[in-house]
Amino acid sequence: MPGLPPRPRNDRPRAHDVIILGSGIAGSTLGAILARQGVSVLLIDGGTHPRFAVGESTTLYTLKVFRLLARRYGVPELEPLTSYEGCRDEIAPTCGTKRHFGFIRHEEGKEPDPSEFLQFSPPSKVLQTSHLFRQDTDAHLFHTAIRYGCDALQAFPVADVELADGHVAVVGGNGERHEGRYLVDASGFRSPLAARLDLRSPPEALKHHSRSLFTHMIGVRPTDECLRVGPEDAPPIPWVEGTMHHLFDRGWFWSIPFNNAPGSRNPLISVGLTLDERLHPRSPDLSPEEEFRAFAARFPAVERLFADARTVRPWVSAGRIQYASKRTVGHRWCLMSHAAGFIDPLFSRGLTNTGEVINSLAWRLLAALADDDFDEQRFSYVDALQQGLIRYNDELVNCAFVSFADHSLWNAVYRVWCAAEVPVNLRFDRFTERFTRTGDDGVLRAMEEAPHPGLPVPGSDGYKALFDEMVGECEAVDRGETPAAVAGARLLDAVASSPVVLDHLGLRDPACRFVYPKPDDLRRMAHWLRHEGPGELRYLTTGVDAHGRALPPDHQETPVPH
Repeated sequence: MPGLPPRPRNDRPRAHDVIILGSGIAGSTLGAILARQGVSVLLIDGGTHPRFAVGESTTLYTLKVFRLLARRYGVPELEPLTSYEGCRDEIAPTCGTKRHFGFIRHEEGKEPDPSEFLQFSPPSKVLQTSHLFRQDTDAHLFHTAIRYGCDALQAFPVADVELADGHVAVVGGNGERHEGRYLVDASGFRSPLAARLDLRSPPEALKHHSRSLFTHMIGVRPTDECLRVGPEDAPPIPWVEGTMHHLFDRGWFWSIPFNNAPGSRNPLISVGLTLDERLHPRSPDLSPEEEFRAFAARFPAVERLFADARTVRPWVSAGRIQYASKRTVGHRWCLMSHAAGFIDPLFSRGLTNTGEVINSLAWRLLAALADDDFDEQRFSYVDALQQGLIRYNDELVNCAFVSFADHSLWNAVYRVWCAAEVPVNLRFDRFTERFTRTGDDGVLRAMEEAPHPGLPVPGSDGYKALFDEMVGECEAVDRGETPAAVAGARLLDAVASSPVVLDHLGLRDPACRFVYPKPDDLRRMAHWLRHEGPGELRYLTTGVDAHGRALPPDHQETPVPH
């Protein structure tokens, strides 16, 4: 989509086209996209940049969405976020590399069992996931938005929001008032718009329960140095080169290093603990750091991980962190990304969801501004997508927490999650390839025409059936109706027999600990998918036409992910 030059500041009216609350990744990225197209944008934030933020771990899908945003809307400054080298060379040498998702299950007082180690490495020939040092990446995006013409108000607490038929307005604590045609709230949990319209869903609307405490540390030892195992149990990629998840019954520790790649000059490691507040209630007698270390001391390998670590910034300790919204769009407003809802950092879905929502909102908002028509119905897909993202992530993470106490069940849940990771990326590749060849933005709009918005593989009925089976088994365990080992065995059988679980990745084999597909594996997978796999996923190798429909089987095969 071609962009227009930024509107000169002295030509801007006092009232803006769009007011965006929040200038983190979501707000600044959307602001840059809109301003690049000639829209007058006001970015309002209660804080200032640079600043501490979590949500530092990316997925391959995150990077593909942000690369598409860069090219679809002519904002090349988004491209550096899609590789470690781009972050290092064009933003700051403060990010880390992420080559895998690593999972190690722990039991109190015991060394972890190496037969239960799990690692997933997303295959890509081009993109490399990263650990984003958010104070630098967020500042980069904020400054990009300003360079494209956004006006910005920092340290501006919002006291009230006005919504009228013909305009919106935001009022500061000092009475200062700013008017616009449309309002996007990307400010997070303390959303002024959610408070103004009483948009939060009741707590019982969500299944998952967890609270969290987190900070940045130095001196955290690499997981590889803390495990008492032989070389035969080492994964194909060192544990330190990815996002580490140390799991225990109804909780997990994370370790996200920024110092794990050549060229990084950042000694910090993001660390945190997320746990079910019903089983692990907060102790009023302990500080967050004392509570963190008390939990770490329960698990010998985790205790060694943090034995010499020192905290470099104040801890954040939050009660139950799950929330959702009854609706996320209305006349002249949208509640976006983490202002709409949040579940848990497990599986690193936050930034991916943010990119998906921006991709679905931006073109609709540009069209609404051009038509001067902000009818809620034209944004209904954005609401369906956000509600789906919250729902399916809620169910996935809840299943994971239920499964952590038993390896067979966790191994099955892990494989259901993995089963989506390659198809969803292949699906995105096929649509973006057609868009790149034709320049037809309608191809990307056709990508939204899927039966299950927000599902990890939104166009697959077969994956929906497998996902629902996982939910049913785990909820039966949670209710005490089914032993975890029995549910695990049944779900592993379901994974092994599911037609939509791709062959040649090792997912059907419960003993395959490390999913690390090589080029030959991917070629065999593509050949199987093209000739023997389910018809509903055949387009992943044949591609799509200009309307997003599957191409016939004689189309040229695209064998491996980009």
